[in-house]
Amino acid sequence: MDIINHIALGHCIRDAVRAELQEHFKTDNNKPPQEERLLSKQELAEELGVSLVTLTAWMKKGLPFLRLHKRIYFKKSEVLKVMQQKIGGTPPKTPMNITEQAQIAL
Repeated sequence: MDIINHIALGHCIRDAVRAELQEHFKTDNNKPPQEERLLSKQELAEELGVSLVTLTAWMKKGLPFLRLHKRIYFKKSEVLKVMQQKIGGTPPKTPMNITEQAQIAL
């Protein structure tokens, strides 16, 4: 004795999955961009391939950073934007390329 037949169950599952997928894609497009993770001084220096001394010198010359209590953090997107503006706005081909150019610009 079946409470629900297999065909009806298949239709119910298909409709439920279709509704969930439509809802997911509809709300996914309207989501605000995900918050950017903040990088520590050490992380950014490693990412750019420069020393902490060089990074500190760049901060004194205007590299954007955030100070939270006694710690310093960076938004990579802001740092790259400023570095690209300083070197003439051309996007880098490699991470080292922008670092080398930024050393000259900053």
